[in-house]
Amino acid sequence: MARDQIDMTPLQSRDELVAWLEAGVKDPSDFRIGTEHEKTPFTLQGHQPVPYEGARGIGALLDGMKLLLGWEPIMERGNIIGLYDVTGGGAISLEPGGQFELSGAPVETVHQTQGELMAHLAQVREIATPLGIGFLGLGMTPSWSRAEIPVMPKGRYKIMTGYMPKVGKYGIDMMYRTCTVQTNLDFSSEADMVKKLRVSLALQPIATALFANSPFTEGKPNGFLSFRSEIWRDTDNARSGMLPWAFEDGMGFERWVDYALDVPMYFVKRGDEYLDVSGTSFRDFFEGKNPALPGERPTLSDWANHLSTIFPEVRLKRYLEMRGADGAPWGRLPALPAFWVGLLYDNDTLDAAWDLVRNWTARERQALRDDVPRHGFKARIKDRYLFEIAKECLKLSHAGLRRRNRIDHIGRDESRYLEPLERIIDCGRTPAEELLDKFNGAWNSSVEPAYDECAF
Repeated sequence: MARDQIDMTPLQSRDELVAWLEAGVKDPSDFRIGTEHEKTPFTLQGHQPVPYEGARGIGALLDGMKLLLGWEPIMERGNIIGLYDVTGGGAISLEPGGQFELSGAPVETVHQTQGELMAHLAQVREIATPLGIGFLGLGMTPSWSRAEIPVMPKGRYKIMTGYMPKVGKYGIDMMYRTCTVQTNLDFSSEADMVKKLRVSLALQPIATALFANSPFTEGKPNGFLSFRSEIWRDTDNARSGMLPWAFEDGMGFERWVDYALDVPMYFVKRGDEYLDVSGTSFRDFFEGKNPALPGERPTLSDWANHLSTIFPEVRLKRYLEMRGADGAPWGRLPALPAFWVGLLYDNDTLDAAWDLVRNWTARERQALRDDVPRHGFKARIKDRYLFEIAKECLKLSHAGLRRRNRIDHIGRDESRYLEPLERIIDCGRTPAEELLDKFNGAWNSSVEPAYDECAF
């Protein structure tokens, strides 16, 4: 999330938390598409991590972008940590290890997503290239150790860095070494939200396989196709995963609120200060029982911030966030919103997708999610390979985009953005398997060529 919220109205009742989510309901004519992507900055010379400080650091990159774009700077304790487009709603923010994130504005078509991406990449290059900075489109940094990666000057990350090792093996890797591409989509009612949430949770492993792109750690194959996805299996299980309860009767906004109330908090923001409340529950805070803020009740801002620290495979805010995909080279980025828009924004396709997954049990969904980081398309559910299901989903998505019929200036619909995924299905191999072939062949067992071939 680009900016921590600033609505400081104290909350009186649980109903307000539910109402905050319900306010996301939109008429289908107002549905939008948001795309967020992260990319790893590296020095063009030597392929090293880029520090925040200095004339050629991340801070200087953000300053240059501010001058170029005229966007509002987001500041923390005198450091520029992001940019916000007041008119369009897009933002640029920093992940903990300097991963550079574009949170795209809410747009109407995948054509606009593509246009926004191309503009962003041209702007970033204009500022970054003279600073000697390039960007990598992989799901995980392929060659750096944890210790080599710089820390960005953001208070919330300091708190998370201290807390992560207490709750999982890989939280620090998730924060400092991974990149994702994410699509945010709308719903028209509570029932529509529930249906989309269930379909997209069940099918998230499909996106993980299609975008699997993190097979290297510290210069060597790590045994996985999406190690980024594997990392999420042992980061903090109290706030991540496949949400089996979302498939049970009674699922709705209230059920999500009850879940979120019990997810341990990280921080509370007061002015410029991040207070470390890691491990405490929002439910106790709600009753005025947070040890760091005795007697004080949370605000809507605290609630919005807390919801942004929950990391399941699909996240509900005032829209749904698809969180299963590895970061990718720029040519593949618009394929993710295209894939999910085709499946979820056309009612016939949504029904067909639900038919595909409705008989899967919670245990089967979990097993598929557990197997996909290592096995990709060869993971199985019931008696089917994930590859067959991915092929079917791509067909459904294609049909949904054709029916949507949003045409660009030369008469093409949005299904054209699925082409990179169709090529992956045609050759039957994940992007990670292609990278491993190169590593074992033309790259001569080195990940260094990735900094050319997988750069933006």
